[in-house]
Amino acid sequence: LLRAAPAGRLRVMFPFVTSVEEMRSATALMREAAERVGYAGVPVPVGAMVEVPSAALAADLLARESAFFTVGTNDLIQYTLAVDRTDERVSELYQPLHPAVIRLLRLVRRAASRAGIDASVCGEMASDPSLIGLLVGLGFRDFSMTPSAIPGVRRIVQGLRVGEARRMASATLRLATAGDVEQHLLGALAAVNRGPGAR
Repeated sequence: LLRAAPAGRLRVMFPFVTSVEEMRSATALMREAAERVGYAGVPVPVGAMVEVPSAALAADLLARESAFFTVGTNDLIQYTLAVDRTDERVSELYQPLHPAVIRLLRLVRRAASRAGIDASVCGEMASDPSLIGLLVGLGFRDFSMTPSAIPGVRRIVQGLRVGEARRMASATLRLATAGDVEQHLLGALAAVNRGPGAR
């Protein structure tokens, strides 16, 4: 990666970061590698994948060590709710709209905003057209998704006003269950006036 850095725009993201100590250690190892290959002077932004609750809860501290965040929603949901999404016996407990998950997402986005760094979302939540309005309302603007999900998500975003999305997200933060959140989002999306696009 470091040898390729001079040829283009490279960013390095460390997965499963759980603490500032891990972030510092990984960054130090990358600096050592850069010195070994003779690219110590090449600037490479380093970011954290926020996909465990400890990283989300300490996002303000991690933001001081990171050039950007990417929220991995699949694992963040799984570890927050202590449920294996691949286990059919408990898969129904995997709830992207659980109030704890939404609050963690808000926490991460606020920490990134206050630190002046980017925060994007990847995972199934970013690919779900019914959830994209919530993510926009929480302040996220960059999303990673499977190509097949792009048309559906684009249709929602093009008809969504940021003010509406913020009100939608604010309302969900006051709800107590995933079912309540889902019902509210479906109603809000049905009422969205298809406008010129998010702004």
